[in-house]
Amino acid sequence: MFDDLQAQLDADSQRELQLEVSDRTRRERAQVGLHERLIAHKGLGVDLRLRAGFVVSGTVADAGSDWLLVHDHGDSGSLVPFGSIVAINGLGVRAAVGPSLATAKRFGLGFALRGLSRDRSVVSLADIIGSVTTGTVDGVGADALDLSAHPADMARRSENILARRVIPFTAIVVVRHG
Repeated sequence: MFDDLQAQLDADSQRELQLEVSDRTRRERAQVGLHERLIAHKGLGVDLRLRAGFVVSGTVADAGSDWLLVHDHGDSGSLVPFGSIVAINGLGVRAAVGPSLATAKRFGLGFALRGLSRDRSVVSLADIIGSVTTGTVDGVGADALDLSAHPADMARRSENILARRVIPFTAIVVVRHG
């Protein structure tokens, strides 16, 4: 009889321990953001489903506080604001920690867009209504960019500019370059 009671106590203790571990795991996971998971996935492949039906596939190259850079299998890259991501296929459950994570979190979308502006890269910018504009980023403000639209195969010269657009960051789905 004592053996039976002891077995019941042991089983109850084991169940309590399992419940405690499960609860702690859920609480710790609730503290992990998308940014930490994407940084931990650096160098690995993902498939992104974006707003307006756009799809980006490739290798996670970098991430800032609110953006992700994915390199395809060629020389081009896609800069994706977190707000345009609908779903991610292939992302692991690991999360990054440490000082490099804190440094990366300081750099917002404007920082990444200013790099494209500085390099005078020709980009294709897709927006939330599904329009794609090709051109050069002329300047980047706190919450919008200036884009001179021109054909991808022509240099950004005044005679080649078709339009000048101001595009709020909130309207950007993906910026492809390279």
